[in-house]
Amino acid sequence: MFAPDQFLDLSQTEHGLLFEDVEHVWQALPKIAAYLQFRLKPAILGKIIGKPFISNTVYIGKGTIIEHGAMIKGPAWIGEGCEIRNGAYIRENVILGDGVVAGNSSEFKNCLVFNDAEVPHYNYVGDSILGYKAHLGAGVILSNVRLDRQPVSVATAEGTVKTGLRKFGAVVGDRSEIGCNAVLSPGSLIGRSCIVYPGVQWRGVLADHSIAKLRQDLQIAPRRD
Repeated sequence: MFAPDQFLDLSQTEHGLLFEDVEHVWQALPKIAAYLQFRLKPAILGKIIGKPFISNTVYIGKGTIIEHGAMIKGPAWIGEGCEIRNGAYIRENVILGDGVVAGNSSEFKNCLVFNDAEVPHYNYVGDSILGYKAHLGAGVILSNVRLDRQPVSVATAEGTVKTGLRKFGAVVGDRSEIGCNAVLSPGSLIGRSCIVYPGVQWRGVLADHSIAKLRQDLQIAPRRD
């Protein structure tokens, strides 16, 4: 029903093994920890600026720049040609593809980010998958835990689909744009080439090539001194 290739170009990650025998795209998330445990070979092949914190269980590809003030707590696999900017916080079981931007005050945890995705400003990406060239505007949050701490379900027009996961944020399809300060609630699925307007609080499934719009009823009044 929600196959990985419905949302993602699997040629745009070198970690396609995560999706073997996967029926629903989110089922790759619990596999990340074991995948890194057996396949990660720590190395730093990129450029280090200043004194970022990098733990022992981290792989950093060629051409990647790690700026002063970044923190990378492994296991983490970072591809080639990435920008890991000052204030980025990468913690436990994170895979970033080639050409990824991880920006200031952005936090990553148990997630897979495909090639050329951008997460540049004040974002949270927890227990989530970002597709090829996906982009998060400033302040976008991929919320990964329900307020009642119950397992996450995906809301569809036909009813809810149980994921069996207590922590699951969102899947953002290839080339989709999430506007500033939008919040994707746990279990959100965003199709390919979508736009989510700034400030939207989204829950459920957004079909490919769709726009989730938010209109405000603004009132303008004269200012009284």
